[in-house]
This record gives sequence, structure tokens and C-alpha cells, in this order.
Amino acid sequence: MSKVKFRYNPDTLSYDKIETGFKYYVSRFFIHFVFSGLLGLVYFFAYTYLIDSPKEKRLIRENARLTTQYEILGKRLDETVKVLDDIQRRDENIYRVIFQADSIPNSIRKAGFGGVNRYAPLEDLDNSELVISTAKKLDVIMKQAYVQSKSFDEIVELAKRNEDLLKCTPAIMPISNKDLKRTASGWGYRIHPIYKTRKFHSGMDFTAPTGTDIYATGDGKVSKITREKTGYGNRIEIDHGFGFKTLYAHMDAFNVKKGQKVKRGDVIGFVGNTGTSTAPHLHYEVHVKDKKVNPSHYYFNDLTAEEYEEMISISSNSNQTFD
Repeated sequence: MSKVKFRYNPDTLSYDKIETGFKYYVSRFFIHFVFSGLLGLVYFFAYTYLIDSPKEKRLIRENARLTTQYEILGKRLDETVKVLDDIQRRDENIYRVIFQADSIPNSIRKAGFGGVNRYAPLEDLDNSELVISTAKKLDVIMKQAYVQSKSFDEIVELAKRNEDLLKCTPAIMPISNKDLKRTASGWGYRIHPIYKTRKFHSGMDFTAPTGTDIYATGDGKVSKITREKTGYGNRIEIDHGFGFKTLYAHMDAFNVKKGQKVKRGDVIGFVGNTGTSTAPHLHYEVHVKDKKVNPSHYYFNDLTAEEYEEMISISSNSNQTFD
């Protein structure tokens, strides 16, 4: 038998009996049930949104590692883009010029991807911007590498079919210069030695004693021999065919005649100090399709990569020419 409970009534100054029937217990149960439910919800939301579970902590650490890896990958892709850009510049300015191949326009090399958004499945991922950015870089590199690969395939085919072209290409230095100390002044703006004004130097100067041998830099035919008291002085021009011509100026004497065929390495004349010149030297030019180009791009037959870099450094340090 349950205990009888009373409650003090201040109005009547007496104790009233508390009814503890079925309704009482139902109401008490309902109150406890609602309170327990609310308390459970508070714990649930606190655990779900405020406290990380071991699995969530593991996922957070893994996500942080993946983010770092994507950032590192992005930097490496940027470095790869720079290397690929350098290869493309060499392809356009050296290889395709040498083999007389048409230039590949940037609209093809740098073309994007049209049509459907290929990155839509990545937009729902965490750090989607980083992931999509990395994917875009990779796609661009793959496409540019494909275009470059096809370009090299074309160059290889041209090389196989153009043995004569290789022989005619001006591919050596015009004087013996193994130690590179005779490299005096290179392509670009220089101070004119006589007029002391800034002037574009469209060739390369090589210092050497008067009488030093001058070599034909590729197979060809002597197209012009000129003797002048100013300007280039005594000079020879060789037409190599395939759009290539070379010019040798300020010579002391000639060893060939106009119309004579020469081969790469033949002695065509000797270093001098004729024309507008301040010291014995050879002024050497390379023309491609009647346009003057930097001769240093064509010394690939007798210089290693290290020697080429040293030659460029030496010729760039000089800010004055000899003619």
C-alpha cells in the first residue's frame, strides 16, 4: 500500500491530502518523459555538432593532408608549366625555324576546353575550388604536352627528309673559338664604338688576330664579295638555300670567289680590320628568309649546353661593339 501524501494549505492552515490516482501518475510520467526527451536532444546535438567523434577527427586529419598534397601538386604543376613554356619557345624560335616549319599559333597551343562543364562532378567536394583548379592545370599541361609531342614528331620527320637542309644550316661558329674568349659582343643594343650612341647590333663580333681563318658555317654558294672602305669593309655573303644566308664582315682577305660552292668548315677568308672597325675582328650575321636573326641560336653543332650558356653570358656582358 502506497504512502498517503499531504500538502500544507496556508489558506486553511491545514494539510490537504494529495490525490495520487491514475491521472497523477500519468501526468508525472509525461513530465519525466518530455524532460528526458529534451535532455536527450540536447546531448545528441551537442555530441553531433560540438564534439568530434574519433572517426570525424580521423577524417579531418586526412582532409588536411589531402589539402596540403593538392597545394604541393599545384606548385609542381606551375613549375611544369614554366618548363613546358620554355620548351615551346625553343620549338618556335629554334627548331621550327631551323627546319622551316610553320609556326604553331598560341590559339592551338593554349586552346581551352569547350562544351560541357567537365568539372561539374568535382563541385560537390570539400575544397572543390582547389581540386578543380588543380584538375584544370593538369588538363592544360596534358593538352599542351600533346601538341608539343606532335610538333616534335613533325620536326623528326622534317629532319629525316632534310639531310641537305641540315648540311646547309649555319650550325657552327665562324672562327675557331673553343675557349670562347674570342666572343666579344652579341645580339642586341650596344654602344657604337665610334659614334658612342646606342645602336642595335644585328650579329655577333669575334675578336681574333688579323689573318685568323674564317670558316663557312654551312654548305652553300658564295653569293656576294664586296670591298668597301666603310661599313662592313671587306665582306662575304653565302647563300645556303632553304632561306639561310650568312654574312662575314671586316675581313682582311678572301679565300673564295663569287659563285663558288663551299662546305661547312671550309676556309673562306681571314679576319681583318677593314671598313668601320676599331680592331681586328669578325662581324657575323645569320639571315633567315631575308630577316636578320640571333646567330647564337645556331651554334648547336660544336657547343655543349654548358659552353653555349657561357658564350651567351660572355656576349651579353659586353655593352659595346667593334663596328
